[in-house]
Amino acid sequence: MPRTRPRDRPLLWAGLTALVCGAVLCVIGWYAISGERFAERQLPYIASCTVPGAALIVAGAVLLARGDREPAPTEEDTGGAEPVEVSTPPSPSAEGPLLRVPGGTLLHRPDCPLVTGKPDAAPPEDPSGLNPCPVCEPPAPEPPAAEA
Repeated sequence: MPRTRPRDRPLLWAGLTALVCGAVLCVIGWYAISGERFAERQLPYIASCTVPGAALIVAGAVLLARGDREPAPTEEDTGGAEPVEVSTPPSPSAEGPLLRVPGGTLLHRPDCPLVTGKPDAAPPEDPSGLNPCPVCEPPAPEPPAAEA
């Protein structure tokens, strides 16, 4: 893809212009404030030069950050090729007993990243008071069978 020339990038030039204008306003405000002895006489310069100058500097920085990005490729750029599909990661397996970390309040699948590598994770004795993990989303615990 050919590189675009700077004059073809209006965001770049707008950002540079805003930065320069903001810097000039800040310098003018600083110079005008430095000549005033009383704070009451400095406030108009802060309101009319320094604050708008700082806002222009921020706006220019934002425009420069946006202007550096290359435009998204269009169908003409890609030659009409189909977009690449991103595969989703496999869902966690439900094989094996649900696990609990000692002192924890959540039930986890055996392959949950929150319990992987923790040797003290074990199946709970009574899973009825435990909540399912929001990461691995295990099935709801089955109530214990009533003994007759």
